[in-house]
Amino acid sequence: MSEPSAPTTTLDPEVHGPLRELELEITGMTCASCVGRIERKLRKLDDVEPAVNLALESASVQVPADVSDQDIVDTVQRAGYGARITGGAQQAASEPQDGADSDPGAGTAGTTSSGASPAVPSAGAVPGDARDRAATPATDGARHEDGAEQNEHRDPALETTPAQRRMADLKKRFWVAAAFSAPVFVVSMVPGAQFPHWGWVAALLALPVVTWAAWPFHRATAVNARHLSTTMDTLVSLGVAAAYLFSLWHLVADPSMTAHAHPGAGMDMSGHQLYFESAALVTTFLLLGRWLEARAKSRSGEALKALLDLGAQQATVVAEDGTEHTVPVSELAVGDTFVVRPGEKVATDAVVLEGGSAVDASMLTGESVPVEVGPGDELTGATVNTTGRLLARATHVGADTVLASMGRTVARAQATKAPVARLADRISSVFVPVVMGIALVTLAVWLLVTGDLNRAFVAAVSVLVIACPCALGLATSTAMLTGTGRGAQLGILITSAEVLEDTRSVDTVVLDKTGTVTHGNMAVSTVTPLNAWSRDQVLDLAAAVERYSEHPIAQAIAAATPHRYQVTRFESAPGGGVRGYVPDGMNARFVVVGRSSWLHENGVRLNAEETEALEHARAGGSTTILVAVDGRLAGFIDLRDTVKDEAPAAIAELKELGLRPVLLTGDNAAVARSVAAQVGIAPEDVVADVTPDGKVQAVESLRSGGHVVAMAGDGVNDAPALTTADLGIAMGSGTDAAMQAADITVVRSELTAIPLAIRLSRATLSTIKSNLFWAFAYNTVAIPVAALGLLNPMVAGAAMAFSSVFVVLNSLRLRRFAR
Repeated sequence: MSEPSAPTTTLDPEVHGPLRELELEITGMTCASCVGRIERKLRKLDDVEPAVNLALESASVQVPADVSDQDIVDTVQRAGYGARITGGAQQAASEPQDGADSDPGAGTAGTTSSGASPAVPSAGAVPGDARDRAATPATDGARHEDGAEQNEHRDPALETTPAQRRMADLKKRFWVAAAFSAPVFVVSMVPGAQFPHWGWVAALLALPVVTWAAWPFHRATAVNARHLSTTMDTLVSLGVAAAYLFSLWHLVADPSMTAHAHPGAGMDMSGHQLYFESAALVTTFLLLGRWLEARAKSRSGEALKALLDLGAQQATVVAEDGTEHTVPVSELAVGDTFVVRPGEKVATDAVVLEGGSAVDASMLTGESVPVEVGPGDELTGATVNTTGRLLARATHVGADTVLASMGRTVARAQATKAPVARLADRISSVFVPVVMGIALVTLAVWLLVTGDLNRAFVAAVSVLVIACPCALGLATSTAMLTGTGRGAQLGILITSAEVLEDTRSVDTVVLDKTGTVTHGNMAVSTVTPLNAWSRDQVLDLAAAVERYSEHPIAQAIAAATPHRYQVTRFESAPGGGVRGYVPDGMNARFVVVGRSSWLHENGVRLNAEETEALEHARAGGSTTILVAVDGRLAGFIDLRDTVKDEAPAAIAELKELGLRPVLLTGDNAAVARSVAAQVGIAPEDVVADVTPDGKVQAVESLRSGGHVVAMAGDGVNDAPALTTADLGIAMGSGTDAAMQAADITVVRSELTAIPLAIRLSRATLSTIKSNLFWAFAYNTVAIPVAALGLLNPMVAGAAMAFSSVFVVLNSLRLRRFAR
């Protein structure tokens, strides 16, 4: 019996030593009980923390340094399941112990004879089955156990993944079972088709169905029994075996039972105690359900497959002598120079050295407008060069690329469990033993009350067959698989299932202004000279010192004039301004540029007239920078950051979702209010003139006021606030620090992606809840009905198979989200 699955936790490296994360492909899981059992076994290893995913047939395991990779694989195999490392470490695989073979349809199917298949080439450590469904077959590079190379010339089209082999095996078993079950059903249930001793023919026809076709159920039951454990396969195997053996026992005890047909009996089975058709059809229905379920699960992984398949396959590398040659992308190294011609995919993350073009990133980010790039601009692997020829230098390759990071984020999120799903884990861990107990009680009660062994047997078998914890196990995993995959297609990366719960309760969204609500590209709008200085003099002197600063405002001022002067003794104060000496003939002028507080620190005092002029400049809603020369104010420079075109619509959509938008910025209040007015944020919901620490305090203040806060930002200074918020949303156009601190990363830079991300999260959580509701409701209603003798085992088998298929199909509705 499996124990409840504990919540996923993160181990502390300072306590447990260096940690690594292994990605495993696990074969043989059939229900939530299997998941709980594997997690329980792995947790018995010191400081190992697993997260097993039934839909992906994979596990993500945090492992301390003193536990080897083989220890993890062996532990899973001792539990009766096949295991193979697919990411996070060297490849390792072996056949499951307990005598499991490589039959893909078996309950604990092992790996292929090669024992290994390659790690994900471009997406880093991604769970094995996710990548299997992402079209990575067991490959030419795999080796036999004796180390010999496999045939390098075999056709890749002939290669199949474990999931595909299992689907093919289930399909074959189903059709064989259907072919034999149909005549058994007709001869058993249609009096006109019966003939003398038809019972023996039915027994013979049903035999291959309940043995060979039902072998996956029987084998899984036997393996689990050796470990004193049970799964839903136990219920199926017992039900099918009981129905067949019970019927055979009656037939052997009374060989002449079917010596004569039963004309006029219609569909009434009371004339005999043979249930060969029930045993055969239950097997057939369950195999059909497993097959349809496997097909549906493969469809739910198509979004992640599409994401991982975006990468280019080849790159044209330019050698030092200028010659060009084509190599596989896997052979690219950081620093390599390569060519991207019009229409080609960018091979890997890179920086443009020569050329100019428009790059289409829609497949990766969801943004429809191509981005113009030139020398010095960054390129993301898998984007498409649309027009000009580009020469680029690789900056990140393999598992370090943006595409690989997205794949890992999506796959890891799919391996997590929402808190709402842990109830299902606790129930499924004791479900099978409880059902077996109910079946025995049903048998005993019917015998005591009616004395009718036939009716007691039918009711008990129906209870065994109708009960199915499989739907519970698939409720969360298939919804996460489909929802996060669809999110990846839309440029939305959800880091874990817990995030879904957070989005449900969020009532306030704090938006950083620069780069989130606005474009973040400042431009000089007005120059106001004072005290006998001219406009050009003020701008040129300010630009002279600002061009040594990397701040966006400084770069905007420097770009506003073509004149360049040499500056000596340059100094910069973060959040304040810059200063330096600009040569002027035989002298040097001391120029100070920045906020009024920075000028005050440098001994510049504003008189009443200058202060009035400053207030007038700020009232226009621009960002005003002060320029002082030789200790006296020389003028103001106003800069504006344009609001994103989609910002008003995005704010309106947030309000429709019942969320309160709050604008947070380090800029002055007048600028913040002007931006807020343009996008539809109330003046009282503007927090301006805040430092990075002030952003954290603003978020904490909202939380202390009883609000559940989501924070959206893109800069390094936003990372602390993103971490502090209940839900952190990083804009993908921002920094790595912001993305690492966030719960959701929006790869696209459009503000409308924020409400879209929240709606997707809520839709995924809603699907999980509806899946769990129907799974619980099914078992709550079906088991008592079966115990009361109101269900034939055939109907019970069909209903049980449908319940799992229904859950998967319900999850697949998320594929149509935002289409």
